[in-house]
Amino acid sequence: MAGLKIHKILVLSLLLFLVGCETVKLGTLEKLGYEKRDILTGRIEKAKDAQQDAKEQFKSALQEFQSVVKFDGGDLEALYERLNDEYEQSQQSAEEVSERIASVEYVAEKLFDEWKEELGQYSSADLRRKSEGQLSKTQRQYKKLMGAMKKAEKSIAPVLALFKDHVLFLKHNLNAQAIASMKNELKVVQNDVSRLISQMNQSINEADKFIAQMKKP
Repeated sequence: MAGLKIHKILVLSLLLFLVGCETVKLGTLEKLGYEKRDILTGRIEKAKDAQQDAKEQFKSALQEFQSVVKFDGGDLEALYERLNDEYEQSQQSAEEVSERIASVEYVAEKLFDEWKEELGQYSSADLRRKSEGQLSKTQRQYKKLMGAMKKAEKSIAPVLALFKDHVLFLKHNLNAQAIASMKNELKVVQNDVSRLISQMNQSINEADKFIAQMKKP
């Protein structure tokens, strides 16, 4: 119980630290003249790039997995090392995607809070209504974008789990029979990676739409 309590405290401390870092970073950018709107657009661009990189990395990992199950003699240890490298790179790509999405969420929340607060500063009822309408439209688009990003992010976990299982299995059973038994899983891996890539593409498309809308004069 004590260990669990300490773990929770450490996690909470880390979250508070990260939020603090984001607050300082955002404040610094605003002091340099960047608006939250532009900062959000930039972070969505980076999140989109991270997803594009992750998509290519998972394609590469799938190709390595396919080469493993087609193994027909050679250095089994080297085969395992290559597959393990692909898994570790995929894991790093997944972490980058999650971090970029979290940074988008943080700035978006601050932007929308500020926008709502500033609505009360209008003296013109007509301009306030127009700004409210634009805020609602932007929030709807953002919700759609974040839904696509979260869906793509969620689809990463099962693929990573599959890769990890097979890396461990190969590590513990470096023989041709073990590789032969992995062939039965190939279709499952291919389907999961295809689903992940499809959802990544949808998320990237939504990011492009949102960025284009935010850049409109």
